[in-house]
Amino acid sequence: MSIVILYWGINISQLFLGLAMILSFIRLARGPRAQDRILGLDALYTATLMLFVTFGMRTGTTIYFDSALVIGLLGFVSSSALAKFLMRGEVIE
Repeated sequence: MSIVILYWGINISQLFLGLAMILSFIRLARGPRAQDRILGLDALYTATLMLFVTFGMRTGTTIYFDSALVIGLLGFVSSSALAKFLMRGEVIE
């Protein structure tokens, strides 16, 4: 019984994460300001990270967990670099 609940829970969460990725990509493309685009990028990489984790849970392989870790690290660095660029106009001092 619990395996069936886990299976359907992962499937439904993947569906909602795909929907979240679509909505955050729309915010990334149509954001009226640069700050909205950065928030859309943050939401997009976070949803992608969680989608990879659910794929790893579903398939039982570790490659999805490793790629989620890389996406998390690169997403944080890119978000902080873009925020610094918006604040000061330069990334490297």
